[in-house]
Amino acid sequence: MAAKGRQYYGRTAPRKTPSSTLVLLVLIMLSLLIVILLSLGILSIPSSSAKGSPKAHDLSFIAHNSIHFGGGDEGSRDQWVEVISWEPRAFIFHNFLSKEECEYLISIAEPHMEKSTVVDNETGKSKDSRVRTSSGTFLARGRDKIVRNIEKRIADFTFIPTEHGEGLQVLHYEVGQKYEPHYDYFLDEFNTQNGGQRIATVLMYLSDVEEGGETVFPAAKGNFSSVPWWNELSECGKGGVSVKPKMGDALLFWSMKPDATLDPSSLHGGCPVIKGNKWSSTKWMHVHEYKV
Repeated sequence: MAAKGRQYYGRTAPRKTPSSTLVLLVLIMLSLLIVILLSLGILSIPSSSAKGSPKAHDLSFIAHNSIHFGGGDEGSRDQWVEVISWEPRAFIFHNFLSKEECEYLISIAEPHMEKSTVVDNETGKSKDSRVRTSSGTFLARGRDKIVRNIEKRIADFTFIPTEHGEGLQVLHYEVGQKYEPHYDYFLDEFNTQNGGQRIATVLMYLSDVEEGGETVFPAAKGNFSSVPWWNELSECGKGGVSVKPKMGDALLFWSMKPDATLDPSSLHGGCPVIKGNKWSSTKWMHVHEYKV
């Protein structure tokens, strides 16, 4: 019975690992994990001095991701998207339309062109205005296969359903014609009854313009002169972040911020055409379905 209380001193108790050793092991394991993540490309080390690193409001950093479409050389075209502004959010989709699509839209719209009007905020009706001196016409949504294909492409680009868009508006600007800076969103309740507020605009350029005719955002935040085409802009175009018209390109800009508030930096205008002709097509997108 006395054996129950017996203590054995012949065996030594297991020694505890010093805390410094545990810390070292943890550091080694973390280092190995970081090396693995870096090698897999899951983790990257930021560098403020890295060449080409984007800076806030620096328009000289242009994202260019080229993708080719078409089964062969004929009909294939280089397409990529440029970020030109974050305030407002604005992007150029290069070669969004083919030359044939541009010419088709012009051909079906030209016989029906009338003097452009603006929307009356009080009545919701169209009215003449000196701030807009172009001519234009509307194409019914989904009017034919080519138009439907373009509208489907716009929906894929914007992630906004086709049913939320108004019909395509085709515009023609001759020398001296312009559109003074304005908003695409509405400041009244009447014009938002159908489809709610306009959330985004896709402006497609159907022709090149020899001089002038830029789309300018005078309230945009950023270094205006850092765009690659700065020296090619007219005096009007140098009054903000500007886009030069180029056949087939599409400009997407958002009239509302991600928090669903109106974006005053989306103020934009069409600079006067100085030389040549400007053809364009506009698609306005709404928050909800737009009934036509």
